[in-house]
Amino acid sequence: MLIVMKADATEREVENVVRIVTELGLRAHPLPGAQRTAIGITGNHGAVDATRFETLPGVAEALRVSKPYKLITLDLKPEKTIIRVGDATIGGDELALIAGPCAIESRAQAFAIAEIVRRSGARFFRGGAFKPRTSPYAFQGLGEEGLRILADVREAYGLKIVTEAMDEHGLDLVEKYGDVVQIGARNMQNYSLLRCAGRSRLPILLKRGLSATLDEWLLAAEYIMAEGNYNVILCERGIRTFAQHTRNTLDLAAIPAVRRVSHLPVVMDPSHGTGKNYMVTPLARAGVAVGCDGLIIEVHDQPERALSDGAQALTLEQYEQLVPEVRAIHEVITPAHVA
Repeated sequence: MLIVMKADATEREVENVVRIVTELGLRAHPLPGAQRTAIGITGNHGAVDATRFETLPGVAEALRVSKPYKLITLDLKPEKTIIRVGDATIGGDELALIAGPCAIESRAQAFAIAEIVRRSGARFFRGGAFKPRTSPYAFQGLGEEGLRILADVREAYGLKIVTEAMDEHGLDLVEKYGDVVQIGARNMQNYSLLRCAGRSRLPILLKRGLSATLDEWLLAAEYIMAEGNYNVILCERGIRTFAQHTRNTLDLAAIPAVRRVSHLPVVMDPSHGTGKNYMVTPLARAGVAVGCDGLIIEVHDQPERALSDGAQALTLEQYEQLVPEVRAIHEVITPAHVA
């Protein structure tokens, strides 16, 4: 159920509705919007009696929700959610650039790349300390030492850190050192991890699963939000198809499709989405053109020596060339710039 408060509803009236929902053994999710506050209700196994709420002070209407998801929808929050990470944002007017190596390999490597990322004006630095690899013999990441290097990058360059957690223990460590927790494609339907992420104090960047439908992806986000963490960023990173000319098939249509149903910001990863260096910039441009809120770009100072995914990493020079191109496209399509 969705309870829509009146535009002039007071904070006390909102709190009263939340209290009554809680007394019924259900969970209330108040999400303030620009015009009014809406309160989503979860935890019910059947229909909730709308008459319990319709006459409460400050309530405009109580709506039954027939869709499988309740909290990610525009019905609950018509305005796009803006994720604030310190003084940086994802989902606002600025195109969010999240750039860095696939894996943190050494302090020297991380700092060499971070220097260029910061100089480009990007606000976020990405890098894996824990790497879920197909082969158990491939480089698995530096673990906590990699997280310490990422924290040093933040201290030196003021960049916000985006890094992946693979399990509950890793989530605790990322919370200690990072700013945004990434849930990777392989863990998109790891529901116990999603619930833990829902109790995290940090924003969650949720990558689409390798073969996930749009509904499965959005319901994974719903798992996180149902636990009380409403700071979720969706990431389209390509899905598996019959195609062999790319590592994955980057689903550009997913971005406007998400926009049609959800208030959550959506970013795109053209690096994993293609797996090929020469495709990253063209697909990054295309992603911005169809309306993504940001890009995750893999950058390496020596891609030929990378311990993970060197084939899809941009060189420092290629990254510096990409940034003004995608920003120019973003300026053209941003409503504030439309005559």
